[in-house]
Amino acid sequence: MRRRTRLAMTGAATLAWGEWLNWRWSRALVGSRGGAREAVVVLGYRNPQTTANFVNRWRVRAGVRSIASDHDARGTRVIFSGGETTAGAAEARLMTNYAKSALAFDGTVLLEDRSTTTWENMTNVIPLLEDVDRIKIVSQPAHALKARAYLRRQRPDLAEKLVRADDYRLGEWMLAKPLLALYGLWTLRGLKADERRISL
Repeated sequence: MRRRTRLAMTGAATLAWGEWLNWRWSRALVGSRGGAREAVVVLGYRNPQTTANFVNRWRVRAGVRSIASDHDARGTRVIFSGGETTAGAAEARLMTNYAKSALAFDGTVLLEDRSTTTWENMTNVIPLLEDVDRIKIVSQPAHALKARAYLRRQRPDLAEKLVRADDYRLGEWMLAKPLLALYGLWTLRGLKADERRISL
């Protein structure tokens, strides 16, 4: 019985640790800036098939729900960013197709279809962000934080416009969050302390 209790407590602690790290990452390098013009940047994930895979479908849904509920959607542009996959179609195109066909999204959509790395994602979307008031970057929390840090390195003035996206929700991806946390710790190892700063 004690062994089962210890296992249960260890499992609960592991899940809580994964939740906590993902929660922290979702709140790092963001502010509370207002403004009528908003850009939601949805980052693609490697997609070897001809339709959006599970991860990209989730990112599209998170991007659409990140459009502020109190915000005029006509003032929001959704930017899908990701280059060609092994199947030949760009991740940005696959995500756009999913948003329009499965989610019936009819808002403003822009495509950035040349990027193959997170650094390139940020470099290539910059021209699409120059005139907006608020910027949201959508991905799994560790990846989105990495992208925000890269935008901050490339264009600190635009990074001042970063606000939280709705890509973290308590309990969502709960069983996977410890693994995502471990992977995130590895991918974020190159970030500086001030690039992990939390804004509540």
